[in-house]
Amino acid sequence: MTEKFKILAKFIKDASSETSDIETYLFVKENISKYQLNIDINSKALKNKLIEINTTLKFEDKEPNEKKSYYEIVYTTVIQLNEDIKEKKDLEKIILCDVPSKIYPDLEKAFLNLMHNSGHPEVKLDKKIDFVKLYNDRLN
Repeated sequence: MTEKFKILAKFIKDASSETSDIETYLFVKENISKYQLNIDINSKALKNKLIEINTTLKFEDKEPNEKKSYYEIVYTTVIQLNEDIKEKKDLEKIILCDVPSKIYPDLEKAFLNLMHNSGHPEVKLDKKIDFVKLYNDRLN
């Protein structure tokens, strides 16, 4: 089976680690286990069957605390679609499932580097994100 797309570029478009002061850092260090990982994927069509896909990971505390840190990374992938991709359904699967699954190891490594360099070496992502499952759940 031939690939439905080709990755032309992948890079960190934006990375952010925000901790306002040492008190916040110490509070967050104690409570980092309450932080939740959220993922968002959006895309925009470029010319010549090129698509820019931005996969965003946000790691944040959903609780109403005064002391919070904020971590986010936007990983951009530029792909070129094969000529035979015409169906919207096929395109959706490529954008929401196939590309994120392919780039996830690089995204995870970049995200963990951000967290470790932000003073949280203990942060690990225990579960791999299952983009196929997320995509299928979205359809049901």
